[in-house]
Order: sequence, then structure tokens, then C-alpha cells
Amino acid sequence: MENLKKIYKKFKELDKKKRTYLIAVLGVILVMAWAFITAGIITCNFNRAQLKGNENEQKVDAVGIIITETKDGKKYFEIYGETGHYSNDHSIATLYNVIGNFYKDNKVAMSFQSSKGSYNEKTGQITLYENTYIVLEDMTSLNTDKLIWSGSDKETVADGNVLIKKKGEMIATAEKGFISPGYEKFRITGKTTTKIYENKGAE
Repeated sequence: MENLKKIYKKFKELDKKKRTYLIAVLGVILVMAWAFITAGIITCNFNRAQLKGNENEQKVDAVGIIITETKDGKKYFEIYGETGHYSNDHSIATLYNVIGNFYKDNKVAMSFQSSKGSYNEKTGQITLYENTYIVLEDMTSLNTDKLIWSGSDKETVADGNVLIKKKGEMIATAEKGFISPGYEKFRITGKTTTKIYENKGAE
């Protein structure tokens, strides 16, 4: 009980921005933990059960799919879909009602949710479609029609109806947006609008 009081006291001492981010991250972690427990882990080597029956029917449907990528002890991403299926050659997984995280130095750097997503095992590319929403570590949020992640060393591309918000600081719209490999900066292109809030949210 004494330890809980100490934790609560430290939590209260955090500023509002840090408390909000901590709550958001804990929420995603809890959901992902539940997903791992209930669905098991499906890693990028795609160990799959083959569909029994018609030889011409190779589609495999699944409930609760989790895909992660870890190399040399470093985690790069984890993506969870409530339901999904694999392509005939088993190289592409299509997921529905998707949530997940991208990592930097084994820490969550960007979280996302989307109505639909896909993972291409051959290219290592993750694509999110429809109602895609992401949040960066500094609480910058982004809505877009389509998000493409092609690797931790490449820019993440937001394509179509891009809306970027940083609470109390700025709001921007664009045709396309690009998030830096470290998930720390972004740039926008095409037809854009930007509104900066004077002095609000400044540290």
C-alpha cells in the first residue's frame, strides 16, 4: 500500500502533458498485453497453419493476429488485428480493426490505430488504410487516409487528407505528410494550411 501511495504521489507531480502521454501509453500497453495473451504471438517468419480442404483454396482466416519484428534484441514494431487473413502465397497479412506501436531504442515512439492494415513479409512494409490515427511521443497526432511504413531507417508516409495537431501549439492540413525515421519530426507537401497558436503550449 505504501508503494502505491509513492507511485501515485510521483504521478501527481508530473505535469499534465506527461500524465496524458503516460496514460495513453499505458492504455496501449494493456491492450497489447491482452492481445498477446489471448491471441499468441505471430512473428515475421509467419509460422501458419495451412487451411485444410480444397487444394485451390489457400486463404487462411484468423482471429486475433499479432505480428512483431525484433532484430538483434531491438523491437521495431508490433501490430494487432482483431481479425484478418493471409494472401494465397502467405506473403501478405491483411488485418482489420488494427492497433499497434512503432519503437525507437525499444521504447514506444509512435502508436496507431486504423480500420484496416496490411503487412508484406517480402518487403517488410506496413500499410494502414481507412480511419488511420497516430500519436507521436510528444503528443502530436495525425489523421490520414493512408499510412505507409517501409522501415525504421525510412520516412513514414501519410497520404491523403492529412491532419496534424499539436495541442495548444499548431494545426496543419496537407495532401501528404512525412514523418522522420526517428519519429521526431514531420514535413508536409502539396496543398497545405498551417495555423500556429501564439505562445500557447510553449514550455
